Amino acid sequence: MTEIIPLSDARVAGVAEEECGEPLVDLREVAELRLDARQADHDGSYAHLRAGALRRLLQAQRLLPTGVRFLVLEGYRPPQLQRRYFEEYAATMRAAHPDEAPDRIRELTSAYISPPEVAPHVSGGAVDLTLCGADGTELPLGTEVNATPEESEGACRTAAPNISVEARANRAVMDRALTAVGFVNYPTEWWHWSYGDRYWALLRRAPAARYGPTALPGLPAGGPTQTA
Repeated sequence: MTEIIPLSDARVAGVAEEECGEPLVDLREVAELRLDARQADHDGSYAHLRAGALRRLLQAQRLLPTGVRFLVLEGYRPPQLQRRYFEEYAATMRAAHPDEAPDRIRELTSAYISPPEVAPHVSGGAVDLTLCGADGTELPLGTEVNATPEESEGACRTAAPNISVEARANRAVMDRALTAVGFVNYPTEWWHWSYGDRYWALLRRAPAARYGPTALPGLPAGGPTQTA
């Protein structure tokens, strides 16, 4: 069984960063991609991705079967929003596991929400996505995007056995296309793929991450003061 390295693992935090300076690109201006607005925020952060990651995503889409496309839900996430998500889910984990030590709560939380200091989305190199048909209808992938481990009974894990044959085949289609162009998957979330961040560097044995925490032009590194 392949080891699942959680984002809370010290090996992730230990990866060096050599920021390459690639800009964030607005996916709303990329005609080849379908963008879903369910994770939209007021400043459009969700619709941005690093230029290099975007190039690879478009390459991966060309590897999909005829009539199948990616449906992108979220790319870049401001650090402040990442912290809020992490703290909210950590509170849920503490309530569900009152006897667990803080390190274990952090590990449980990071199976669903990354610790802010190493979060792939904050680097602009991560993308949450699914598959859809030519008309935009989502294909079966076993769970909803962003399903928690609790509500999905673990089916959110990429290699989960408790999904249909069709969903497993669709996950394999995503895996082949995205892996071929250099993305890595976070194995507790079938929809989460990244390039250039610390987790990518660890799994790819790269000497350093290409992308560190970033911000949209005109916004502070901490992100907006409010989120939609």
